[in-house]
Amino acid sequence: MVVWAVFLLAIVLFLALDLGVFNKNPHVISVKEASIWTSVWVGMSFIFSGVIYWLYSNGLIDNLDELTPREATLKYITGYLIELSLSIDNIFVIAVIFASFQIPQKYQHRVLFWGILGAIVFRALMIFFGVILIKKFTFTTYIFGTFLIYTALKMLFSKEEAFNPKKSFVYRSLRKVMPVTTHMDGQKFFVRLKHIKAATPLFIALIVIEFTDILFALDSVPAILAITSDPFLVFSSNIFAILGLRSMYFFLANMLDRFSYLKYSLVAILTFVGVKLILVHHYKFPEWLSLGFIAAALAGGILASLAKKRKTVQ
Repeated sequence: MVVWAVFLLAIVLFLALDLGVFNKNPHVISVKEASIWTSVWVGMSFIFSGVIYWLYSNGLIDNLDELTPREATLKYITGYLIELSLSIDNIFVIAVIFASFQIPQKYQHRVLFWGILGAIVFRALMIFFGVILIKKFTFTTYIFGTFLIYTALKMLFSKEEAFNPKKSFVYRSLRKVMPVTTHMDGQKFFVRLKHIKAATPLFIALIVIEFTDILFALDSVPAILAITSDPFLVFSSNIFAILGLRSMYFFLANMLDRFSYLKYSLVAILTFVGVKLILVHHYKFPEWLSLGFIAAALAGGILASLAKKRKTVQ
């Protein structure tokens, strides 16, 4: 419990520094600033793998799955790469939501900050119940695995449909239960108009982002549970991927069209972890194979996308 308490306290400290010090005043996040923070978060995520090795070497955390320090470290890195790759898909949707509600760039960080805070809570709940289901009812691995393969096939064969946040169920439901205005007053989520308090586009964008993250979590949580059911490894890899999502959004938002083949990387990863979940009681995939496949799928998608972009330019 001490390790959990320290880890959660560190997350709260990072978030407090982020909003209260580094981004106290709203400003447009430049590509340079975003690239620096993306490097910081990715670097910290990989450095934390050393902390994982140390924790499991010294028995400082409940090791219910009896993992060796090496296995725990590889599972953490593999899980982190899965969550990071699936987060990229989320960035596409966030960009559309901001454009739809015409959120100024200098206020986007505030919306993402509170959105990610909510995502941490929802992910923690989903991971908690997911781990319980897998440990208590072994047949759930078949359900999760089949769902991931179905998602991968749907992603591969479904036609690309433009997502319109203003036609979403969440947006239409919000308009029915509270006053909504197109007027913005700085970075406020609510403004007072005459005798009523109305939600601004910032609050609407925040709620839509929260709900879309829950939908994405339906893929990402089962995906990482295919790698490990150790609660600390699942939670920590998820959290580091989520915390790095904000800076990654500002870094990638203007060049998403360059990575058109990443979709196929995600299809390959989801299919692989789906198969791994289905076969978990019959065959144990080596940790190096899982990590190698996911890293190769990501690298292949990125390189193929850049090669395609280079050909188009020529």
